[in-house]
Amino acid sequence: MIGITSYGAYIPLHRLSRAEICKAWGENPLPGEKAVANYDEDSITMAVAASRDCIKGVDPYTIDGLYFASTTSPYREKQSTPIVAGALDLRRDIFAADFSNSLRSGTEAVRAAIDAINGDSAKSVLVCAADVRLGFPHGDKELNCGDGAGALLLGNTGVIANLEGTYTVTDEIIDVWRSDKDIFVRSWEERFGREEGYTKVVSETVSSALKKYNLTAKDFSKAVFYAPDARTLNIAARKLGFDLKTQVQDPLYSVVGNTGTALSFMLLVAALEEAKPRDRILWVSYGDGCDVYILRVTKEIENVRDRRGIKGHLESKRMLPSYQKYLRWREIIPVEPPARPPLEQPSVPALWRDRKGGLALYGVRCKRCGNPQYPAQRVCVKCQAKDEFEDYRFANNKGVVFTFSQDNLAVAMDPPSSCAAIDFEGGGRIMCDITDRDPQEVKVGMPVEMTFRKLHYVGNFYNYWWKCQPIRC
Repeated sequence: MIGITSYGAYIPLHRLSRAEICKAWGENPLPGEKAVANYDEDSITMAVAASRDCIKGVDPYTIDGLYFASTTSPYREKQSTPIVAGALDLRRDIFAADFSNSLRSGTEAVRAAIDAINGDSAKSVLVCAADVRLGFPHGDKELNCGDGAGALLLGNTGVIANLEGTYTVTDEIIDVWRSDKDIFVRSWEERFGREEGYTKVVSETVSSALKKYNLTAKDFSKAVFYAPDARTLNIAARKLGFDLKTQVQDPLYSVVGNTGTALSFMLLVAALEEAKPRDRILWVSYGDGCDVYILRVTKEIENVRDRRGIKGHLESKRMLPSYQKYLRWREIIPVEPPARPPLEQPSVPALWRDRKGGLALYGVRCKRCGNPQYPAQRVCVKCQAKDEFEDYRFANNKGVVFTFSQDNLAVAMDPPSSCAAIDFEGGGRIMCDITDRDPQEVKVGMPVEMTFRKLHYVGNFYNYWWKCQPIRC
């Protein structure tokens, strides 16, 4: 039996109200808000966050493959999966692949994972999807596009949702796109994309899938549809015979927005959070065609109720104070650079040598006294034992602020720059930046957790490392 064995999701802490965007352009206010990735987040860091949620309690060394799906990968020529794998502390001999260029690249990656497990080349494959898409300022996509990530672990043991069937249609249409010369997402006339693209293709694919497996809309407890907007979703779901109030999964448009490749994953996670054993779920994605998956929930679903998922992330948020801050974070408008020397380019060989300590956040623990310490040392700071250490990972440990500083003169996208010394539960101390914080609320003794973030872009490449953040409830 092959299917989903675990799930996870990530929604950034910050939200931007649509009324604030409309206010900046002198338009009538619109309801709702969208999730906005912090300036130090991108599709890689959000994929790491969702994957960490997904594999909570799972030995990362049991995972045989990692697939990363996104239309907004930071690199055009370089894989993102090795960065994600390094941050998750996966084995080096896993099969890793990037899937891109389509809003259904995530479900395409799921199909590849299923085929790998069916073919006995892998027993467990982690698939993560994340996007930070940009709409033109003063456009409908700027209002609708949100940021987020989702992750699914697939395998053949401990299955929480069994795969009962799949069906795929590939279709060529220029309805939504972004060329290699574009920053912002483009689309053709709305009715053309809705009627000749989404509604027609999704209806054809879902109808064919139901016919193939001798099922009807009434056989499903929940239908999870990716759709560009609520109106298009309602038209297609109603046409296929699904009840909009009881069967169709809430698309999160009003509280998160359209998260692109990640949306279908996030909606499925939301459905699984509420699912009961024996529920049948229809999972549908769209983009240059349509993928349909038929899933049957098992009693194992009760073993993964501790994920932060969608519900946990929706419970904590912070509103951005202005539309201008959003423009600054996304670097959509130029601002005067600080009167400071440019940042020194990181050493590529040094980053390569420090992959284990930097990406996976490994330090050491003294074999004689048991004291953990970061970074790795040769002499124990507590008992002075020399070269008597074992590897020790800090990434999943919580901690408290021992001391901190707030620097208003440092070059920072979100001043002041907050830095702290963190004492970990179980021992060990680290110096790192504090992100997703209110400077007025930072204090000694504040509980924090580690989060993988983007440090800066210098020398035409991205530098990633770990920061701490106040624990999200």
